[in-house]
Amino acid sequence: MRLFGDRYRGCRVLLTGHTGFKGSWLAAWLTRLGADVTCLALEPDGSPNHWDLLECPVRDLRGDIRDPAAVRAAFDQAQPEMVFHLAAQALVRRSYRDPLQNWSSNVMGTAHVLEACRQTPSVRAVVVATTDKVYANHEWSWGYREVDALGGHDPYSASKAACELLVDSYRKSFWQNDDAPLLATVRAGNVIGGGDWSEDRLIPDLVRAVAQGRALHIRSPSATRPWQHVLECLSGYLLLGQRLLEGERVLAEAWNFGPQAEANRSVADVLAKLQRFWPQLAWQAAAGEQPHEAGLLYLDCAKSRSRLGWFPVLSLEQGLEMTADWYRHHHASGQIITFDQLASYIESARAANAVWVS
Repeated sequence: MRLFGDRYRGCRVLLTGHTGFKGSWLAAWLTRLGADVTCLALEPDGSPNHWDLLECPVRDLRGDIRDPAAVRAAFDQAQPEMVFHLAAQALVRRSYRDPLQNWSSNVMGTAHVLEACRQTPSVRAVVVATTDKVYANHEWSWGYREVDALGGHDPYSASKAACELLVDSYRKSFWQNDDAPLLATVRAGNVIGGGDWSEDRLIPDLVRAVAQGRALHIRSPSATRPWQHVLECLSGYLLLGQRLLEGERVLAEAWNFGPQAEANRSVADVLAKLQRFWPQLAWQAAAGEQPHEAGLLYLDCAKSRSRLGWFPVLSLEQGLEMTADWYRHHHASGQIITFDQLASYIESARAANAVWVS
């Protein structure tokens, strides 16, 4: 079975943010694809953490993307052909508590990565992860397209919208020649899956509540989001990276990777479905005023489907079941089933005739 045209086998890849949730899953997948992976990130945030449990065979470098010397040193060591930039301050509520750290990590950190790419001749393709929250949110009942206006109410969303402008500026200012690296951004959000223990996220908070034998207080049970398993958006990132490595310059732009419309559900709906797979889960609505977060958000992914051939493989129920199984298994044994779930997902993608499996 060939995945992503075997484009990553032996490919020198630099991944930032590998100690985070999405980054750790991407590092695991890249190693299974046979890539030569160098990673740069801060120390994992607390224990347990997915990265330490994975024990991935990569060059594991620790550093802050706000430090340009640390970023450049990682590039000098890796000499990457492909760069996936996932390192970021990724939490809305934390961005309210420390807005300057949020802005410096997300904007200047990204600028340091792009500048290192510009100064490293081996780089051929770059994928920068932002978020579905980059759009000026009008609480529309239809999905946002890549051409819709950028915006951001909270510091996190606004900083990620600024990243999109930064990337576009680098692309237009420095990478217009035919032999220049190809640079794209990817927008996804409300990603679920095992191994996420971040603060102020729905499922990690729920897992901690179960471990402590208490009910979780839910901030916004009626808020609606496009929920998807982490492997879904990562398959899109890897597919786009493959096509950029193959030199498809017209694809060097912004891309949405979200679930099917039926996976756009309220927090309360997701909790009810999740409880079917993990009956010990319990919650109640929180009282009091909460910081502003979007009430309705949905991505239109027609562009990814029509131009990349990408589509989600899992239903919402399947993604929730995989997530519950991962945490229940870890809760009971201390062991992880990440690679088993990756193999199962690839089989599901093969059965669904996903374009990246052959």
